[in-house]
Formats: sequence, C-alpha cells, structure tokens
Amino acid sequence: MATELNPTTTEPAPSTTADTSAAADRDLKNAHRTMWSLGDFPAVARDVIPALGPRLVDVTAVTAGETVLDIGAGSGNAAIPAARRGAHVVASDLAPALLDVGRRDAERDGVALTWQEADAEALPFADAAFDVVLSCVGIMFAPHHQRAADELLRVCRPGGRIGLLAWTPAGFIGQMFAAMKPFNPPPPEGASPPPLWGDEAHVRELLGDAVEDVQVRTESLPVGCFDRPEAFRRYFGTTYGPTVAAYRRLAADPDRTAGLDAALDDVAARFMGDAGAMEWEYLLVTARRR
Repeated sequence: MATELNPTTTEPAPSTTADTSAAADRDLKNAHRTMWSLGDFPAVARDVIPALGPRLVDVTAVTAGETVLDIGAGSGNAAIPAARRGAHVVASDLAPALLDVGRRDAERDGVALTWQEADAEALPFADAAFDVVLSCVGIMFAPHHQRAADELLRVCRPGGRIGLLAWTPAGFIGQMFAAMKPFNPPPPEGASPPPLWGDEAHVRELLGDAVEDVQVRTESLPVGCFDRPEAFRRYFGTTYGPTVAAYRRLAADPDRTAGLDAALDDVAARFMGDAGAMEWEYLLVTARRR
C-alpha cells in the first residue's frame, strides 16, 4: 500500500490508525505488566493455589524429553512441576518480575528450565515448536482472547497436547472479578473478561476445529487459608495484582474504598462454609492439536 503524504511537507502523514492501535496495545500490555508486578502473586501461587499447576501437568501427562511451553507461567506453578518430570520447559510470562521469582525458586531446588518474557498474543516461538502447551490461570488474562488462542495453537505441533486451566465465571474468582468491576475503569475496546476462558462454549469457540479429542472438566480447588471474609480481602488486597491495583486507584476516595471492601467481603461470605472453608471452581480443558 502506498504511504499517504502530507501535501505541505511531502513527508509521511503521522498517526495512522494502525500506529494508534499499536500504541494503545503497548500501553495496555505495559499496564498489565505493572499490575502483575504489584503485591506478591508468587505468594498466592505458593500458599493458596499450589495444587493447580501439578493438576494441570498430571492431566496433560507431561513426560520426560517432551518440549513444553507454559503461557502466563507466573512464578512457575505449572512449569516447575513439568520440568521435574524431565521435560524441556519454557516458562513464558508478560511480567519479568514473576519470572525472576520462579527462576530463583527453580535454581534453589535444582530444577532446570528456561524463563522467557513473552506476550501471549505474540509469542516469540516458531510454528509447531512444542509437544505440549499449557496455561494455568495465565493465558486467561491476555486481553484479546482469540489472538492468544491463535498463538497457542500456532506453537503447538500437530498431534501435540494442549492443557488449559481457568477460573469459571460462576466460581469464586469469577465472582470476585464481577464484584470488582464497578470499581475499575471500563476495559479497552476489544478486550474480553478473563473468566470467559472458564466458559466451555467460549473456549471451544476459541480453539475451533484446530483441535480434536477435547475433554472438559469442571473441578474445584479447596481453599482453607481464610477464617473469615475480611481475612481473604486483606490478603488479596495486598498480594493479588488486580486487587492491589483496584485499591491503589481508589486510594484518594475513602467512600469508594469502603465500597470495594464491602463488595469483596460479600462475595467471600457467599462462598465460605464452616471455619472459612471455600471451593474455588475452575475449568480444565485438554485437547490435541489437529
């Protein structure tokens, strides 16, 4: 396509739609990178949801010698268990701060794998490069779901396996995001809510006919870390990036802050049983690349 010229200067005209869109996307990804660097997500992965990564590795039957990519790996909740099986693992994530924690943990434990900063919507890997592609509550936070799904499919070899674990919209974390929605700015145009990756119909549409042997399970993670709603709210308000970011945006507005407190306490109370016992629902999807 010919470059449009400014008639007074004969220089290329500035600010094309494509340039504006690319700049907006960079800003959005930088905001996500910053958000996940807030708080202490590795503590959440270690202390609250440590069972999820090994569960995903088990159900995808990762074996020694296979090449494995973990998208949105964070500090390695799934990547490190996969590497313990002798697989050649690449842990990728948009937030280098999370990868740094995982790298230190793996080195301390003598587990060898590669840590690489990467955008789930533009993965820096060759087509069909991996035998297994995983994501444990990771890819769901990429804002453009179809782009991320297309990249996941592109880097998985024909016959390779895919394993995805995401919080459901109706489960506790999905409802927590719904409770936080009125206190957050509206999402950028084209961005989709993360818990949609926990909706079976949505995931099937994203993967389309590029996969076969699709198996879908709805399971729950028992969580007993919090004895009352306020304990959950205080913990997530200081450790979980999206919640920390929401509170920071409201720091100058005590009434809105109190409103977010009440919303989080309410959703936690709805899901708490005796002595604070909770069940956090997630969708587990496995498939084979056609």
